[in-house]
Amino acid sequence: MTKKRKIPQRKCIVTNELKPKKEMIRIVRNKEGEVFVDPTGKKNGRGAYISIDKEVFEEAEKNNVLEKVFKVKIDPSLYAELKDIIGE
Repeated sequence: MTKKRKIPQRKCIVTNELKPKKEMIRIVRNKEGEVFVDPTGKKNGRGAYISIDKEVFEEAEKNNVLEKVFKVKIDPSLYAELKDIIGE
């Protein structure tokens, strides 16, 4: 009998949906207060996940969800980088 591997789930900070980690983008705030995209998912800091979905991303940008989660001012370049990843 083969053992079925557990797929890691993460919650989207915008929709509060649980999804497989591979379908999400991790954004990290480190101790210095810098916020950046973490494509590896292994960088140190407080991480938050957002679904790879254009509508979810637009809602996050419009409602400043990242600023609320990380409690720091978010540089517009981070949103530009996320747009590239999502593929606008």
